[in-house]
Amino acid sequence: MRKVKVGVIGCGVISEKYLKVCTENFHILEVVACADLVKELAQKRAQEFHIPKVYTVEELLEDPEIEMVLNLTIPKAHTEINLKALHAGKHVYTEKPFALTREDAEKVLSLAREKNLRVGGAPDTFLGGGIQTCIKLIEDGWIGTPYGASGLILASNVSDRTHAQPENYTSLGGDPLMDFGPYYITALVSMLGPVKKVSGFAKQLRNELKILNPHSPRFGDSVPVLAPMNVTAVLEFHNGALATLQTTKEGFGYTPRLEVYGTDGILYAPDPNHFSGPIYLKQRDGEVREVPLSHGMTEENRGAGLADMAYAIQTGRPHRASGKLAAHVLDVMLSIFDSSKLEQHVSIHTTCERPAKLPLGLRFHHLDE
Repeated sequence: MRKVKVGVIGCGVISEKYLKVCTENFHILEVVACADLVKELAQKRAQEFHIPKVYTVEELLEDPEIEMVLNLTIPKAHTEINLKALHAGKHVYTEKPFALTREDAEKVLSLAREKNLRVGGAPDTFLGGGIQTCIKLIEDGWIGTPYGASGLILASNVSDRTHAQPENYTSLGGDPLMDFGPYYITALVSMLGPVKKVSGFAKQLRNELKILNPHSPRFGDSVPVLAPMNVTAVLEFHNGALATLQTTKEGFGYTPRLEVYGTDGILYAPDPNHFSGPIYLKQRDGEVREVPLSHGMTEENRGAGLADMAYAIQTGRPHRASGKLAAHVLDVMLSIFDSSKLEQHVSIHTTCERPAKLPLGLRFHHLDE
């Protein structure tokens, strides 16, 4: 297959992981340009990853060679950049969350349909060997009929971190549900299908916090807390399964957990924030066994969703980390907030197909047979 030329907008911290993968692992991608509001950041990434062109955002969107845009900007800029890329006639793949409102998500999806362009969104970690193996175990009947699940992510609060712009992590989009929730909800949808209804509770312990990490450039500053930092929800899936989800940035360290319960077993899944990790299976005899990863990528491959979209553009098949999936996950998260505010269950009006699982026996760093 031919290489697909990619332009990257947003050259902050996460871009390092994406660019390493997109320039070294997936040969279907050719990163030809990068842009950032801070030109020095774009220049640094271009030098690190041998990217030939450093552009302004406008110059990148005007380059006729660029077929796909990778949008790694901050959450509140996602919709603006996605719409600009689509108006420029380019497919676009964006970091999570897909948008901050349902209306913005629909604007992007609607424009993509109108322009006959692809739009996709993170996370793509469900394409890794961890969740892909879990999907196969469930489909092969190892836990019987899945009826429940539990997701937990406890992370340290912003006061302990070294973020240069901590406000981005105490506002909507950087809050624990929008930041970590997409990994868990996307993994659950890939295993159990779309969500039908939610009930949620969202709380925050404080209205501001002080940066206490002496290594932070903002040490001693007080930062307003503008989004809930402690969220718990129950999710009802269309297949009848129920799941609990808790996300918080009021803890310390990093504690992830994801489990799926079935009539014949319990599946202890790896952290869905990563592509790999140990999988354990408990069945009726009570013994807990570690299960080897059967297929999928087992190393960090942020950018796999972009590569999968490049394959799909050429073959005509659906891409797996689709905009419709990302918009459904966004709808679920916003409905959790709505449920907390309204103090009632909230039905999910969007839906999506479960993304197709990866075929067995793929060659290294290939996403099609």
